[in-house]
Amino acid sequence: MKNTLKNSVIIALLAFFTLSFTAIGGDKKEVKTDKSKVVWKGYKVTGSHEGTIAIKSGNLIFDNDKLTGGEFVIDMTTINATDLDGEYKGKLDGHLKSDDFFGVEKHPTATLVFTKVKASGKNAYHVTGDMIIKGKTNPVAFTISVYGSKATASLKIDRTKYDVRYGSTSFFDDLKDKAIYDEFDLVADLEF
Repeated sequence: MKNTLKNSVIIALLAFFTLSFTAIGGDKKEVKTDKSKVVWKGYKVTGSHEGTIAIKSGNLIFDNDKLTGGEFVIDMTTINATDLDGEYKGKLDGHLKSDDFFGVEKHPTATLVFTKVKASGKNAYHVTGDMIIKGKTNPVAFTISVYGSKATASLKIDRTKYDVRYGSTSFFDDLKDKAIYDEFDLVADLEF
């Protein structure tokens, strides 16, 4: 009887201390996809193009109002140039969706999963994460700012790490003014 009581007390104390020092979950806030926006911008020797791409789903995780995690799924089929009209817009949109670029028929989504979040200032966080594009995973690092129920993040992505080689001087010689720079920008304005 004494051993049973003693074992019960020890188990209760272990459980109490374990729960006292272990974070239980977090506050997962779903991103309002209809009120959030992702803008992309790609650069070439003779200029640039920009457009939008839709968030399929996403969330940010908070612990006591401090950002601790997040995950986003991007709908690659919605990639869209906003700086062109008519025939040229149609051609660029189609080319970006083709296997030369993002191959959206085989890879309709891209994913970003936060792996580490560290406060870097008031309302600002340095995030490292895994970006998955065309089935290839690579680490990314960026800053995200959170104000109330809104957040803003800017990322610079090296497309060649995801087998997007079209027009890249890293893989092709003599492109001259047809060269497209390897890095492109993503700017996300999020509401949750």
